[in-house]
Amino acid sequence: MESTRQKKVARLIQKELADILLRSTGELAHGKMISVTTVRVSPDLSLAKVYVSIYPSAEAAGVLLNIKNHIPHLRYELGHKVRNQLRIVPELAFFIDDSNDYIENINNLLKE
Repeated sequence: MESTRQKKVARLIQKELADILLRSTGELAHGKMISVTTVRVSPDLSLAKVYVSIYPSAEAAGVLLNIKNHIPHLRYELGHKVRNQLRIVPELAFFIDDSNDYIENINNLLKE
């Protein structure tokens, strides 16, 4: 069960990371669209699991690897954006959110 504080921090991180990824899409994933779908924060606020949706999903693993290589830079930028709200910027862990692919697969199966 997430506390109210965890939910607020997760929403803040989701909003700011979405903005950061939008601005740096050219260097991280040229020609792809990245959206932050969910952020889960640990109870001690030291770790944030960030779920991203990448469209088109053909090369999602490569884009995720590129994002993971840029985690220190993304965390640094996040720190500058949330320095007045958070004392410590959580560690970031990125994961692919493939729920859209799953929904599309189910829809295709239902059409048949």
